[in-house]
Amino acid sequence: MRTYVAKGAEAEALKVGAQWFVVDAKDQVLGRVATKVARLLIGKDKPSFTPYLDSGDHVVVINADQIRLTGNKLEQKVYYSHSGYPGGLKEVPAKRVRQAKPEWMVREAIVGMLPKNKLRARRAKKLRVYRDAAGLARHAGQKPQAVAV
Repeated sequence: MRTYVAKGAEAEALKVGAQWFVVDAKDQVLGRVATKVARLLIGKDKPSFTPYLDSGDHVVVINADQIRLTGNKLEQKVYYSHSGYPGGLKEVPAKRVRQAKPEWMVREAIVGMLPKNKLRARRAKKLRVYRDAAGLARHAGQKPQAVAV
């Protein structure tokens, strides 16, 4: 069976306006939340999905500070960054990252699951991550719909 892919003006006509969704990360596993949010950002579950068009939705993730890591990841997982200079490798354990900036940790997991192509930056801009539920008040005008993870 062949998969139908709309092309050109037909693909643009199928493109529906982006919706807004809110995902509550409280007591949810980081990887499971990241995969669900990445699919929403890509628009993979829409019938009008076209691989070369950005047809994804806006996603607001709240309660990033209460996300859960399974197993011993809280103690063993390490985030690496390099300054570009000799000896510039920095290692930060997940436990410290979760305390200092949990929004960054969740965002890093989600953006890492987006396809590595020219649409990645545009899709990443549609993601908003907040430490607690107070950040949701900023997007009340968009009337985001709750999504179960």
